[in-house]
Amino acid sequence: MATPTDSSLMHAACQGDWGAFEQLIERHQGAAWQTAYRLVSDRHAAEDVAQEAFLRVFEARHRYRPTASFRTYLTRIVVRLCLDYLSKRRPTPAGDSLDPADLAISPAGDAQAAERAQAVVKAIGQIPPAQRAAIVLRYYEGLSSREIAEILGNTPKAVERLLARGRAALMERLATFLP
Repeated sequence: MATPTDSSLMHAACQGDWGAFEQLIERHQGAAWQTAYRLVSDRHAAEDVAQEAFLRVFEARHRYRPTASFRTYLTRIVVRLCLDYLSKRRPTPAGDSLDPADLAISPAGDAQAAERAQAVVKAIGQIPPAQRAAIVLRYYEGLSSREIAEILGNTPKAVERLLARGRAALMERLATFLP
């Protein structure tokens, strides 16, 4: 039996198949949480954002149109919720709850690489939210400028400008963290 697509699962959820929606959650909850965590730098807030994103998907399931991949659709919701969270409450970047190992950027056993990874995490936590979102979506999620533009509601050219400003801001902040 073939694995159902995200679109077919959403269609089934619209028809009242709660098991189909549970499959979507199981399939995408890790990625939703990880994206939220990378943006808000707080485990509990990331859990809340991921849960809220799935709640919003569920509430809007009858309006869902597969014009983009489900992953893009869900990520758009997660990023917008994170940007709302960040605009209302400035988290403490790189606090005790932030662990570079959770972000899969620190090679095991390499103390210098771990130190650099922690500096990058701290620096990302200090750049403006829109730039942070663009940086996370490009370099951690591996999305294209077109996909990021779709998620952020921008043009690909605007995303490239966000990325350029974000990289410049990161370099400036990294200079203060690294010897």
